[in-house]
Parts: sequence; structure tokens; C-alpha cells
Amino acid sequence: MSKSKDVPIPDEITGYTQVRLDVDLTNGTIKESTISKEFCRDWIGGYGFGAKVLWDELTPGVDPLSPDNVFVYAHGPFPTTILPTSSKYGVFAKSPLTGMFGMAISSGSVGAQARRAGVNMIVFKGKSPEPVYLVVDDDDRYLAPAKDLWGKGCFDTEEIIREEFQDQRVGVMAIGPAGERMSRLGCITNDRNRQAGRTGMGAVMGSKNLKAVAFRGTKGTKVAQPVEFYKLAKKLIKVANGPATAKYRDLGTPAGITSYNKLGMFPTRNYREGTWDKIDDGTFTGDTLNEDWVVKKVACSQCSIACDHITRVPKTHPHWPNLYSSIDVEMCYSYGSNTGCDDWPTVFKCVSQCDDLGIDAISGGVTCSMACELYEEGLITKEDLGYELPFGSTVNLVKFNEQMILGEGFPGKIFGDGCKAAGERLEEMGRKNASYYGMQIKGLEMPAFDIHGMTSFAVGESVSIRGACHLRNGAYGLDAKGTFDRFGYDKPLERGKKIKATEDIYAIVDSYIICKFTRGIYENDDEMAKVYELVTGIPATGESINRRGDAIVTLSKCFNIREGWTRADDHPPERFFKQAHTKGPAKGFTLEEKGYQSVLSAYYDVRGWDKETGIPTDAKLKELGMDFVIGKLGGKK
Repeated sequence: MSKSKDVPIPDEITGYTQVRLDVDLTNGTIKESTISKEFCRDWIGGYGFGAKVLWDELTPGVDPLSPDNVFVYAHGPFPTTILPTSSKYGVFAKSPLTGMFGMAISSGSVGAQARRAGVNMIVFKGKSPEPVYLVVDDDDRYLAPAKDLWGKGCFDTEEIIREEFQDQRVGVMAIGPAGERMSRLGCITNDRNRQAGRTGMGAVMGSKNLKAVAFRGTKGTKVAQPVEFYKLAKKLIKVANGPATAKYRDLGTPAGITSYNKLGMFPTRNYREGTWDKIDDGTFTGDTLNEDWVVKKVACSQCSIACDHITRVPKTHPHWPNLYSSIDVEMCYSYGSNTGCDDWPTVFKCVSQCDDLGIDAISGGVTCSMACELYEEGLITKEDLGYELPFGSTVNLVKFNEQMILGEGFPGKIFGDGCKAAGERLEEMGRKNASYYGMQIKGLEMPAFDIHGMTSFAVGESVSIRGACHLRNGAYGLDAKGTFDRFGYDKPLERGKKIKATEDIYAIVDSYIICKFTRGIYENDDEMAKVYELVTGIPATGESINRRGDAIVTLSKCFNIREGWTRADDHPPERFFKQAHTKGPAKGFTLEEKGYQSVLSAYYDVRGWDKETGIPTDAKLKELGMDFVIGKLGGKK
């Protein structure tokens, strides 16, 4: 097999602007440089760009909230083309939540506006003496004072900056009060309803006194083979408007609530169960959400699906009248089933708080769920909180959520940095075994899949380089579709190969960057490679792009190893091995350590990583053209 460096590069590549901005926030300077053609070929965009810059330019062991952390904005070659769902961007840094590789991806208009402004990547270093925001307005790039914006929510910040420019097209990514106070759950919001949510990237911006980044541009995009690309893109748009994405368009991601509940995979009451009677009786389903609450469906730039479903609470509601919010399945789980709350307006209010005040709504809801169970177990009390917080809370859940986000009172002090920190802080107070109730992997709170009875995804989610995640590794499909026995551990090598294959192509999807909702519109990996070649002019095949996906995942893993990762970090919470469901398809089942470890070892082996330690071998690094990593990982090979 050929290495990426053997792939020829044309004299000119297109799609990319190849413009990198280096912003030194300490002294306020902005420098432009050219991203090489080889760098583009080897690291694709988005995720790949972020992984390589962090490996090359971040000093190992730095405090994620210190000026020495490196914060990267990047997108791929596709924004402003007609490729479906291509207006996406990624942000990357050492995560203050996990202490490992941090990344978050968002949709909306920012990716397209940044491309029109002519940039491909921005690398922020240092810390501004005062709050600022970066403006990239075509070739006009400068830092503007943000003192008057500091303390404001994400929604207001975005609108104030757009008003300043008298232009609603300006793409703004901003942090709220949570990011400013450097909550490890801090997120970045853009287009009001879109978030770069996970791993605390908003806290990194806050640590640098960077309130926002605003993009506006007028530059066009050139593609290598416009006629052929147009034909293929039009075909993909047609498919994206058809049955392959219908569920996201019709019901949005909450379409999955009912199906995953039937499989016993929908987390309920902090993962005590995987089914919920409120779903069974129709109270809490995607159909109910759309029939009773959704008032509008919104699409991101370059998207033909419109999965963003906007809900509205009526003016007559006693607590949150005329409240609008953007809801997807992860929020239906995190603030709904997992907290035991079946009151839709409560869920909407909690999500709106997260999006505006600026925390990841998955992590926020899972942390609230932990608090609800701790309350019922007597490990936190009414005396601690000043109010009750059992599962099924409504007004008190909203109160707790706001205090947690803003760092106020007992909820803010103990829970304001997520599950892992909450467990540690409570145990320091003598609340024994509190960490058991924190549903996190590597410090990142778990998504909407209960892995009792998901033996393949238990491994896939756990090996995710950014912590508990279904978007870095789609192995949940192996269990949901019955590819393997989801209660067994047979065929470990075959499972390992499937887990790896899903992870590699997801790395490409996140480097292009396109939406995972359109992964099914491509006939195969060769067609996905074809759009890259038609836009950039760089030859590509399904084999070659998967190989680059392998390299991107491996480099991210090497980053984690350099930051102290060990095999023990690739492991689900203790609950899944000790506490079974009492009802549903997974009733009585727990994960089994020996079986889990056998699949984990097989996954490492398939990747060419040492199957005992999980450290990539020198032979694998050479095979991927990653000689620059050799000798820098430490530990036993």
C-alpha cells in the first residue's frame, strides 16, 4: 500500500484557500502564512488539520486553561461549494475537561463565511490582557475590544456583533458566561442553535479572553473539475432529499427515541435503565415533540435536510412563556429520560440555558442526571442545595442547571465542571463512592446510548480519542443492526475491524468536514473520495482516504499517550459491569470484563497498535508515514 506522500499533487490545488492565520493574543499580532499542498493532502482539513497542529505546536503537559494551550479553528475544502452539508467547522485544543485531545464540530453559517473570508485555519496562542473578539472580514483582520460583551450570553453577543456590522450574514462563534468563567463544560455557540459543544472548547476561549470570532467575506471558491463535480453534487443533493435522510428531515434526530427505547438502549434515570414508560405511552417521543411543540425546521448553509427542529412554549405557560429552543435527540435524553423529566417545556428551558449561557448540553444534562441520582441516594441533600432534586424534577431542575452553569452555590461549586470533577469533589467531602454515579469516559459525559447490551459499542465509545462519544466512532450501529451478537464477545477480530473501519471513515467525514447525516448518500468510499478529488484536484480513492483516516485517528491517539493516556482510560463506567437493568431487552445483563478486554485487545491489534498497551508500534507509524512520532511516546512498545 502506498503512503500519502506517494500520492501525486497537481501544480495547483483548489477548494482550499491554504491561508493560515496565527493570532498571538498576548501581543495582539496577526500573521498570515500559506498551508502547504502536502499538508492539505496528508491531513485533509478540519479534524486532521487540528490533530497535526496540536501534535506539532503544543508543549506536552501544559495546563489546558493556561495561555500555553493552543486553540485551533479549521475547516476543509468544501464550504461554499454545493456539496450537501459542507458548511461546518471544527475547533481543537487540549481539553480542560479530559486533559486529552479536545475537539468539537459545529454547523450553521460560520464555515461558509470563513471560507468566503479566505481562511482555512486560525491558530490562537497566548492570552489577551483584556477581552477581545477576532474579526476576519475578507483581507481585513483585527482584534476588537470585547469588554462590553463580556458577561453577555451567546445569543446577545452574536446579535450585537451582527448589528455592529449592520449585516445579518456575519458568521459569529461566541462563548457565554460559562466559558468566561472557564467552566470545563464551556461550549461555543453560533447561529444561535448550533454549538461546538464537547470537551470544553468554550473554556479554552475564555482562558484566552477571546469572546468571539466573526467572519464575513465575498471571495469565491474554485474547484478542480467543475462540470464533473456539479453533476456528482447534484446527484448527492437529490439523494440527500430522499429516503436516506427522511427521518432527520421529518422528525429530526428525535426520530431515534422510539427505536432505541425498543432495543433497551435509551438511557433512563442516569443509566439505571434503557427503556422508559413515558416513551412507551407516547408522552415522550419524536412524534409527540413534532406534533405538539415544533414550530419551524431550519437548515444550515449548504444543507438540504433541515434537521434543526425549533420548539416554542406558548405564551400561557406559567414559567417559561414564549420560549424558543433547538432540540435534538441528545437533549431529549440528557435533560429528559436521563433526569426522569417528561415535561417538554422543562427540557426546552434547560437546553436554552445551555446554548445561551454556554455549556455543552450533553455534558450538562448528564451532570444533572448524576445529581438527581445522588440526591435520591442521599449523597447530596436538600440542605446542600436549598431545594429538592429527585428524578423527574422540573422547576428545580432548571434552577439547578442555571446555578451549575454559572458556577453559583453548591451546584456550581461541585457540579459546574462536569461529572468527573463532581465525583472527586464530593468524595473529598466524605461522600463515599460519589464518582460511581458519574457517567463519563476519560472525563467526557456519555451520549444517548445505554451500553448495557451493546458490547461492540462499549468498546467503540470507550476508545474514542475525545472521551465518551458516538460521533468519533459509529460502532453503535453494529449493535443496533445486529451485525454481531450485542450481548456477546465472539469474533473479536471481526468486531475490531468493523470498529476501526467506522472510526477511520468518521475521521475523514470530520476532516472534510461534512455532516454525518449524509454519510449514507454516498454509494461507497470511492464516491466519497471522488468528491474530494473533483474539488481539490488531489487524486483520491476509497483506500487512500481511509488510510488518511487511520493516520488522523492514530495521531490523535499519540497525542493522548503523550499527555498520559493508558489502556485503563479506554473503559466504560463501573455501573455497566455491576448494575443490570431491571426491565427491557437488556434486563439482567451486565458487561463482562474479560470479554470486553478481548474485543479491546483485538481492536488495538487490528489498528497495528500494541495489543497489550494500545500504543501504536513503530512499524505502524512508519506504514502511515508518521516517522515524526517515533521515539516521542514513551512507555513500553
